Amino acid sequence: MGPLGLPGSAGAAGEAGTSLNPMRIALLRWWEANETGISYSVGDNPAGVCFDGENIWVANSSDSTVTKLRAIDGFVLGTYSSVGIIIYPYGICFDGENIWVANNTVPGTVTKLRASDGTVLGTYSTNGNFPTSICFDGENIWVTNYSGTTVTKLRASDGLWLDTVDVGMSPWGICCDGENIWVTRQTINDKVIKLRASDGTMLGNYNVGEVPRGICFDGANIWVVLGGDFEVTKLRASDGTVLGTYPVGANPYGVCFDGESIWVVNSFSHTVTKLRASDGYVLGTYATGSYPHSICFDGANIWVTNQGDDDAVTKH
Repeated sequence: MGPLGLPGSAGAAGEAGTSLNPMRIALLRWWEANETGISYSVGDNPAGVCFDGENIWVANSSDSTVTKLRAIDGFVLGTYSSVGIIIYPYGICFDGENIWVANNTVPGTVTKLRASDGTVLGTYSTNGNFPTSICFDGENIWVTNYSGTTVTKLRASDGLWLDTVDVGMSPWGICCDGENIWVTRQTINDKVIKLRASDGTMLGNYNVGEVPRGICFDGANIWVVLGGDFEVTKLRASDGTVLGTYPVGANPYGVCFDGESIWVVNSFSHTVTKLRASDGYVLGTYATGSYPHSICFDGANIWVTNQGDDDAVTKH
């Protein structure tokens, strides 16, 4: 690796597809080179992305494959498929040992893969249609069934169906705050739902803004992307009180927390926006690939899937 963590050689293993601008580096404009990021090729129409402690996993929706990349350098460790089992994978999450993928199909299913080698361990029904987003609560897997009104709870150890909870039309994003499950409903002027993870009891139903999408937890607060408003809203996790609403880019989708800051993917702007978690102050806006969609943090860097003609993930 070169100065400031930049690649020393564009031809080095795992560094193919770099989008760093050599002229910016020659002019010592290191900050611009870093902001541009490094892109790595994956499959067609990459959607969800997650980190397993060492590697990055990407759900390639149109390919019906899942790609595993080494986080340190983007080297592709494997691309996994299973005909008739992994179908239009969309959301993806890690449970501490295994990778779970939401197959955006009718009838809806989720597939469990062993993180060490990508072996398919099982595929389980969600009892709903078009599963979209997925999360782990420490024991169980939760998945939103977008074409309908429900979220499904499965036991992570064996995929056993535990519950189906009605949350209202078009549930999209989902996250866990350690005790509760939070769900966005991707409809105009709609709500964010709070469920008790232990039994699915609805604890809250909060107004946010237009077209709630991605959602994440920062340790104290919930952040919700508003696709219709080009904003992100911060709610206090304890009671759902809105603490602030902050402008981001055009048509935002995904959101994540890096331990200090909130990152929001802006699909139409082809950027990510970084906000200070304490007060929503915009710390920077950085170029991604074409039509970025989902985002995750690996402990050092931000990874973004690009659904446009890049068919790549970008590392910042």
